[in-house]
Order: sequence, then structure tokens, then C-alpha cells
Amino acid sequence: MARLTADADPTRWVPVTDSFGLRGRRARKKAIRMLLGQANGMLGAEPRPGGAFAAWAMSQAAPALMRKAAGRVLVWVWRSDPELVVVMAQIQQLTPQLRTARAMMPMEYDDTEDFRGTYLGTGERLVMPTPPARSGTATPPPFATYTWDTGTHLITVTATGGDRERFGTVIPAVDELARSLRIVDDVVSGEAGPVLRIDPA
Repeated sequence: MARLTADADPTRWVPVTDSFGLRGRRARKKAIRMLLGQANGMLGAEPRPGGAFAAWAMSQAAPALMRKAAGRVLVWVWRSDPELVVVMAQIQQLTPQLRTARAMMPMEYDDTEDFRGTYLGTGERLVMPTPPARSGTATPPPFATYTWDTGTHLITVTATGGDRERFGTVIPAVDELARSLRIVDDVVSGEAGPVLRIDPA
């Protein structure tokens, strides 16, 4: 089974995946509270008193859910300010339905640029510090997406920001994290010969 791994700088990022320590719980809670607040804003809802409890409950469940995803989903938050940016990497099998969904994405998603990963080769990057608002909705939060199409899988990295003014300051660090992403395949001993990894052209 294909899964993801990355070389996240521990001085910059706190991993949500398999992070059961006190520091990880606090970071997750702040990041999830930020994401919940953004979701409420997008739906035109006012912050609810139960929001803090919801963020706490989700932060407790997140590591177990990430572990259950078995490397198909990885999440990090910014160490010095977890509400500044949340980054999620995901690997999905490329089905006809997924290809159709990608083809139907809004026009602004066409404004991508080439982005080369150290292990995944050349993909695409889209940085949206001020995404356009849809009619009748609040302005979406800033985000950046990175995608690679391997032919069999789609690999995506999505960084969601909590502060428009400072979001651009962390993009270089997100670039570095995205470049370090790679696929790890399970090879059963005795059923396969030596595996040679070649950096994609």
C-alpha cells in the first residue's frame, strides 16, 4: 500500500499524525479551532459557545484518525503559532470520479505554476492569499495547494492560513515541506527483487 512520508523540520512544524504529547494536543486544538472558525464564517454562522469544546474533542481524536489513515494523510501545524497555518498532505488512488472532480474545479484553480519536488518530480503549485468570494458568502481563507499526478495516484498538499497578512511569510517553509514529500511502498520480502529509486525527471 502506497503511503506518504516527509522530512518536516521539527523546529517549525508540530505533526498531528501520531502526536499524543501535551504540546501536540495544544497545537492541534488551536489549529482545529481556527479551521472551525473559518468554516463557520464561510457558512455565515456566528461562533458558538460550544466551539472550544468541539475543537478540544476533535484534537483528541485527530491522532488516532491519522494513524488509522496509515500514512495516506499527514497533517502539520506551525509550531510557534498553530493558528497561522495548517498543512495536510494526502495520497489518493486516481479514479475516473476523482479525475472528473478535478476537471470541474473553479477556473481560478487553472492559475497554477510548475513546482518541483525532490522525490516526486514536477507537479503544480497554486498560492491564493486572497481567494475570490462566492456570491453571498464570506471571503475564503488564504490557501496554497501542491499537486502531483503519478498516473495511478494523486498527491496533494493543502496549506490553509488563519491570517491573510502573515500567510505569505510561511509559504517558503510550506514549499520546503512539500518538496520533501515522498511515497513509501510496501515491498514483501521474498516476493520482489532489489528496488532502485530514481529521482523523477
